[in-house]
Amino acid sequence: MTDCVPGSARPGGAAIDADLCERIVAQSTEAIVYADRDGLIRVWSPGAAALFGFDASEALGRSLDIIIPEHLRAAHWAAFHRAIAAGRTRHGGQIRTTRAVHRNGDKLYVDMSFGIVLGADGRAIGSTAIARDASARRALEQALREARAAHGREAAQR
Repeated sequence: MTDCVPGSARPGGAAIDADLCERIVAQSTEAIVYADRDGLIRVWSPGAAALFGFDASEALGRSLDIIIPEHLRAAHWAAFHRAIAAGRTRHGGQIRTTRAVHRNGDKLYVDMSFGIVLGADGRAIGSTAIARDASARRALEQALREARAAHGREAAQR
């Protein structure tokens, strides 16, 4: 369990309030997104706005489809509904590199971790994702692969 649960106790006994939790989300540089059981965005951090290009006013209440490439949507929704039903993700919070779409249509690589949020009754009430841009790293990795392949071809021709 986390200490950022309104009403939970901090070391020393002081209760954490909802305002602190909101400030943590608002001041994080990472993209933090929470979607309800229906896949509608309910929390959209400034980091999410910076990464995906949608202001909170444009994202809140909309489907996660606004950031999911069309060709990945069927797989995303199948996994989303399985995780909601199971109350956990298949990858157990591992960071996964995946594709996303920016508001301007650019395709992004993003490193994301996913989790299921459980209600007081233990049932899944939604999903959270924390993400950061991985596009530059992926471009460097691709350039390195291409350079190695070119070097291998040159060596084979000698």
